[in-house]
Amino acid sequence: MAMVCLSDFEAYAKKYLPKIAWDFFAAGADDCSTRDENILAYKRIRFRPRILRDVSMIDIRTKLLGTDISFPVGIAPTGFHQLAWPDGEKSTARAAKAMNTCYVASTYSTCSLEEISAAAPGGLQWFQLYIHRNREVSQHLVQRAEALGFQGLVLTADLPYTGKRRDDIRNGFRLPPHMKLKNLEGHFEVCKMNPLDPSVTWNDIYWLRSLTTLPLIIKGILTKEDAELAVRQGVQGIIVSNHGGRQLDGAPATIDALAEVVEAVRGRVEVYLDGGIRKGSDVLKALALGAKCVFIGRPALWGLAYKGEEGLQDVLKILQDEFRLSMALAG
Repeated sequence: MAMVCLSDFEAYAKKYLPKIAWDFFAAGADDCSTRDENILAYKRIRFRPRILRDVSMIDIRTKLLGTDISFPVGIAPTGFHQLAWPDGEKSTARAAKAMNTCYVASTYSTCSLEEISAAAPGGLQWFQLYIHRNREVSQHLVQRAEALGFQGLVLTADLPYTGKRRDDIRNGFRLPPHMKLKNLEGHFEVCKMNPLDPSVTWNDIYWLRSLTTLPLIIKGILTKEDAELAVRQGVQGIIVSNHGGRQLDGAPATIDALAEVVEAVRGRVEVYLDGGIRKGSDVLKALALGAKCVFIGRPALWGLAYKGEEGLQDVLKILQDEFRLSMALAG
């Protein structure tokens, strides 16, 4: 069938992925109200289109921390891409480079940082970090990423513990034996219960910044209070995110939290958003409310499930075309 919009890729992935993999990617916490609200909130936002404006030439390029990208949509960090496509994160990296946009590689990739970097040399890649109880794990990962040429460090700050995702519990979700968390393999003893450090505070940002010269972006901010604290810590960017609705159910939709964060930072750092982006018009709404760029999570996985690197490029091209058209029709 013709793949016309992102929901076509979603339907394909749901039909053809193993149920345990689909349920893992689709999962939200508890009742999934925040997951679903991420999408529904966009439907309540209306444009005020202007007419008779010359829209014959439309420039959709932007910059992320000074680096040019082809349009304001990047790929958010998500884990376990080999569940969607055999080449996993290598395909993701290649698609992002081909579309000249940013890919944020997850700590929990099924390909190593070295494999991801080698798959798309010269591509704009950031590395997403969880701080582990064993700080040497985190320190080593940050230093590996910087040495490999990753250009930004994204600290996911909303996961001191994993949210309750009911289908994963019912399915007894675990990675298949042939897949590994490549970035953690062979180097460390990782605590089997909860390797993440729930004692992390804003004070640890100083430690993290001492490890690297990479720009630091904090992911998981939903309030003006935390946005102000992030600016005070000297970070370069904020990703307004509720982890795709996978953590605290009842948190606001990211598009609803965006304006508060943008107002609080007053242009001192770049503000991005993830969660709920399904159309080019969603991208325009986020930019109109102050985001510099958005990142897609689940739709990238649907693209991989469809045709790997090619499928993900198709997803990005559809968003790119829809975004350009929305800009033109909005004047």
